[in-house]
Amino acid sequence: MTDKEFVDYATVRDLLIDARVRREEISYEQTMALQHAEWKASAGGHPTGDLKTDPEVFNNLIGALMENEKLNQHPDICSKIAELSPLSVADMRVIIASKRVAMDTTEIEEIITIIRQNVL
Repeated sequence: MTDKEFVDYATVRDLLIDARVRREEISYEQTMALQHAEWKASAGGHPTGDLKTDPEVFNNLIGALMENEKLNQHPDICSKIAELSPLSVADMRVIIASKRVAMDTTEIEEIITIIRQNVL
């Protein structure tokens, strides 16, 4: 992969909760990050409003996305796709446009199928 590690909001939430328990308090910035991570890791934090993030699902989805020939050079895009789990071609195009990944509609629909298999 790369020297970078990508984590989902549920993992961030769990790490910050653990830090709060161990230290009995966390900084203001950590509290704000925890509140955001709790919201994003909940079903209400997903754009469709019905997907709850799970670290295992996130990691499995990144692995599946990294097997794609056009996405395997962009682990950051795979991470973003895994976290947002877009279920429409238009939403997927917005994500891959940031790295100028050229994919036709059929290829994007294949990625959406992979997302559906992992998150629904």
